[in-house]
Amino acid sequence: MPSSRRPTIFDIAQRAGVSPTTVSHVLNNVATARVADATRKRVEAAASEMGYQPNGLARALRTHRSNTLAMVGDEIATTPYAGELILGAQEAASRHGWLLMIMSTGGNKAVEEREIAAIWQHQVDGVLLAAPHHRTIDVPASLRGKPFIVVNAESSNSQDRSVFPDEFQGGYAATQELIVAGHTSIGFINTQSPIPARDGRLAGYRAALKDAGIRYRKGLVAAGRLTFALDGYEAARELLTTQRPTAVFCFNDRMAMGAYRAANELGLSVPEDLSVIGFDNQEIVAEALSPALSSLALPYYQMGATAVDVLVADLKGEPLVVPRQLALPSPVVRRQSVKRV
Repeated sequence: MPSSRRPTIFDIAQRAGVSPTTVSHVLNNVATARVADATRKRVEAAASEMGYQPNGLARALRTHRSNTLAMVGDEIATTPYAGELILGAQEAASRHGWLLMIMSTGGNKAVEEREIAAIWQHQVDGVLLAAPHHRTIDVPASLRGKPFIVVNAESSNSQDRSVFPDEFQGGYAATQELIVAGHTSIGFINTQSPIPARDGRLAGYRAALKDAGIRYRKGLVAAGRLTFALDGYEAARELLTTQRPTAVFCFNDRMAMGAYRAANELGLSVPEDLSVIGFDNQEIVAEALSPALSSLALPYYQMGATAVDVLVADLKGEPLVVPRQLALPSPVVRRQSVKRV
């Protein structure tokens, strides 16, 4: 009759024909231990066959590491894009054999401080400090001197590790998509909000025009507020009645929705008379529009996964060749709103 007793490293050592010390070195991935590949595989096979599960608490007490990370963020659990950010972080943590906790502060600094204090009490190894949108943030004092990385935002201290979208690249890629389609009169509906995306995407727009030999015209740039379709509508209507570009790059997909409405009211058809590209790839908007909207997909999954990879490497003392302020590109998602001319 099979025993219900959990197998120990002594049981595995007996089956694999090695010492308990060798088993411990293999199962705990001791970097300084010299274990032949054949022996390592034999130990791992024996552990698998016997259904060995390490005692996480005992290992944490012994190594002072719980192999657990925490993602802490204001509104991170409610923002429309949080799912991809969390998924990327969770799957990366799983690949490393680590766990990820999710904690949302709701934008309350007192809650944030309380949760961070609780994290260290529970021996969490490191923290991903996440923001609902790209901005510059001050890292809480309670994280100073501890392992952390800022995600989807930039730390005001350039020495802190941060992972965020490359806004310049996104603006460049969106504009280039319209240029490659043959457009030379390209409008840009930007936001008025003083956030990194506003200046970065405008700089990318201007650089793409310059590289293509197209003169930048200030009159082709209009501004609305951050997310409202109404602002995109008003800015697009102003642009289309005064300048009549053949293509428009919109700061986000909801502004692009407003641009569709303005074009329709002016008797213009998308994409026959006006090509449109958005940003964010908010599928509930981009795919619902007719024709479906081409857009730039912010790298939420990649930010989450990269942040975990970098933080775990830091915790393990592994060498890293990535900048402390790491900007990730946004790919173009092509649909039917851009026409070649």
